[in-house]
Amino acid sequence: MDTLPDSMLAMVLVFIGGFTVLYYMLKWSCGCWCGFKVYVLSKVWQADLKAYGQWAVVTGATSGIGKAYANELARRGLDIVLISRSKDKLCTVAKEIEHKHGRQTHIIQTDFTEGNDIYPAIAEALQDLDIGILVNNVGMNYSHKLVHFLDIPNPEQRTTQVVNCNILSVTQMTRLVLPRMVERGNGLIINMSSEAGAEPQPMLSLYSATKIFVTYFSRALNSEYRSRGITVQCVAPFMVSTNMTKHLPPNMLVKSASDFACEALNTVGYSSYTSGCVSHALQHIALSIFFPGWLRLSSYCVKQTEKFALSMQKKIDEMKELSSSKED
Repeated sequence: MDTLPDSMLAMVLVFIGGFTVLYYMLKWSCGCWCGFKVYVLSKVWQADLKAYGQWAVVTGATSGIGKAYANELARRGLDIVLISRSKDKLCTVAKEIEHKHGRQTHIIQTDFTEGNDIYPAIAEALQDLDIGILVNNVGMNYSHKLVHFLDIPNPEQRTTQVVNCNILSVTQMTRLVLPRMVERGNGLIINMSSEAGAEPQPMLSLYSATKIFVTYFSRALNSEYRSRGITVQCVAPFMVSTNMTKHLPPNMLVKSASDFACEALNTVGYSSYTSGCVSHALQHIALSIFFPGWLRLSSYCVKQTEKFALSMQKKIDEMKELSSSKED
């Protein structure tokens, strides 16, 4: 059998190596340009959000990221529909927006954990409004700590509540506002996913699964309706200082809710899937490289997560004991 001469083989290997280097250089350059455009240029040339319509609807609007989005959208000139569970908190946030930004507000009190029965009333409350933007922000975890699926507190009720709040709310609210957006040929829907949905997360199994639903639903919906003038953006943040993260102090890795909302809204028109800010985008890249999915799902990693959860619970118990002793 004839074999390639050594010189010919060397040329083939050089060609393959050169092509591989060129491919990865182009891929890296493209990624850097996209990141620069989404997280840097977007601060200079921001989309005119008022062009989408007069009203923005924000779910889970009385605290955390939802409240921050409501305030930032009002600052950028939109009237705000606030939807959440607590009427007192809704009134407080509405007054804050009206006083601080001079925009109209409308409140809808509802509990998104209750299932399908709540949506006819929401539809009626929204029917006369020119809704240009919907922010599907409301969401919940099933526990304040990392737990195995069977260790979820009150599992029969809690699992249903998480699905209703994290999945059903996104699909039903989208169903309510999308038809009129399509009629106008203009609209923006922002769905809040999470870095926890980037890969399966043991000890956060149900929460992680609901967030990857939001991601897939958003990206597919954007593909379906962008030719009709509708933008569906999926935002997948890392750690933001909110109730869900026990109000961790903001730093280089943890964003305040207000800063995150401002930076994330800047990315509208630049990306349909975003981490929201450059800090979280870099953390996502680092985790993808150094902590890939197969490692997260390994027995070793699950055991380490269990140990971490136990140590955190021990610290919480100690803090509670210390607090109670001081009160005594």
